[in-house]
Amino acid sequence: MDGTTSGSAVPGSAVPGSAVLESAVLDGNAIGGLLIEVFGTEMTTAVGTCGSCGAVSQVAELAVYVHGLGTVVRCRACEAVLMTFVRIRGVTCVDLQGLASLS
Repeated sequence: MDGTTSGSAVPGSAVPGSAVLESAVLDGNAIGGLLIEVFGTEMTTAVGTCGSCGAVSQVAELAVYVHGLGTVVRCRACEAVLMTFVRIRGVTCVDLQGLASLS
């Protein structure tokens, strides 16, 4: 072995690829169109409560990760997954299990 390590996107980063994920964070406004498609109304001003830590914030303030496999929405306070959206054969599948409430 030559003493080098691999798997980390940035030398010294704790999680492989964490720098890539951090730079890909959007706010909830990025999924405004998707939310209208799913719920039929403007939802970025809706207030959600994290089922994990109880943090309360508008959807527009949540951390959003959009990639080829789908969209993941996380709590900015504890990073718990609040919502996931996946498109399968033209149908958008939604999981809101991480939310205690959405109004």
